[in-house]
Amino acid sequence: MNDTPSVLVIEDDPVLGPALMQRLRLEGFRPRLAATGAAAVEALAGGAPPHAVVSDIRLPDMDGEALYRHLLDMAGALPVYFITAHGQVDQAVRLIKAGARDYLTKPVDVDSLVAELRKACVPDAPADAAALGAAPAMRQAEAVLRKAARVEIPVLLTGETGVGKEVAARLLHAASRADRPFAAVNCAAIPRDLVESTLFGHERGAFTGAVASSPGLLARAGTGTLFLDEIAELPVEHQSKLLRVIQERVFLPVGGREERRFEARLVCATHADLAACVAAGTFREDLYFRINVVEVRIPPLRERPEDVPLLARRFLDDAVARFGLEARALSPAGLAALADHDWPGNVRELRNRIERAAVLADETVIGPTDLFPEAALDGPSSAGTGTLDEALTVATRAKVEEALRRAEGNRGQAARLLGVSRTTLWKRMRELGIG
Repeated sequence: MNDTPSVLVIEDDPVLGPALMQRLRLEGFRPRLAATGAAAVEALAGGAPPHAVVSDIRLPDMDGEALYRHLLDMAGALPVYFITAHGQVDQAVRLIKAGARDYLTKPVDVDSLVAELRKACVPDAPADAAALGAAPAMRQAEAVLRKAARVEIPVLLTGETGVGKEVAARLLHAASRADRPFAAVNCAAIPRDLVESTLFGHERGAFTGAVASSPGLLARAGTGTLFLDEIAELPVEHQSKLLRVIQERVFLPVGGREERRFEARLVCATHADLAACVAAGTFREDLYFRINVVEVRIPPLRERPEDVPLLARRFLDDAVARFGLEARALSPAGLAALADHDWPGNVRELRNRIERAAVLADETVIGPTDLFPEAALDGPSSAGTGTLDEALTVATRAKVEEALRRAEGNRGQAARLLGVSRTTLWKRMRELGIG
């Protein structure tokens, strides 16, 4: 149950949508259903981005290309699978070229879809003996984690979704008890009626369907590390029981009569503002203070640009080894494109882009178009090159060059002057041939 993958299903068919939801739940995924493009955008705005998206290519209010632009803007480069009828394959192919992972024709081969989702929703790269990153903020975070590893105190990891909080937790584990178990769970992924048995375990006959005893995560962690991701999602009625575990170092399995010792280190993580949750009454204040003995913030990737090339090369080497590929390298232009991106999906997005480029690039040297194929969606129209088009091109070039001069070549500052993102500026510069 380590970081159960979440999948956003966007499908207006009243039969296919619920059927996909049921199958994905049975396969161990955590699906959400949206029947329109607007509902999907609202779902993305209201919570953590999913690990993958499965969407019909034609929705009541939006087509595939418009939806894909929204996904890129709000969540970065996610693995996206489009469902299409035979007559819409041309659009599906354009979306694949723009960066979508794959398309499926109706009737959907759900077995193949499940297999693809399993391959796509791999967890973030595990930590090793190497530093978490080269940026000063990451070096400071690592230093605090290594100090915390010396003593038995709870650690709280905070930061946006996808920044690598589990990687940090594994580093802490490796620095203190690498030869012992590491048990992890995403609290948001546990069905409400199974929270207690998942964490504390249960005895045979404790409830309907409990045909055998089962140890919970607290027992499986042993003398190692228990990592509770998205701790803010733990239901209030179970927070008091976790508080007692921390205070008394004991727990009682569901249906059990004898308490058991809890001997693991507790590490919690969240992308939520726990202090605000306390104020709203959704998180216990006493539990907050118990788990927040040492707080370590993992900054988003946009705040540590020094780490982008380091992580990119690491992910590329991992992908080459894992997929048995010929050696790959990132071109200087490719590295520059990575540096100019805003990374709304953080480290998870970087890994997805690198892995996709490693598999699909035609050459062994990976460039900007391999990493950002969605730029094709914003390319110039092939409808004609009349005088109006020429005038717009000249005006755009002049504006971009003026902004770059005013910013003394600083692309981030130039983008702010133009009122666009660095990614948009980079795309326009590439289209205009501006170095």
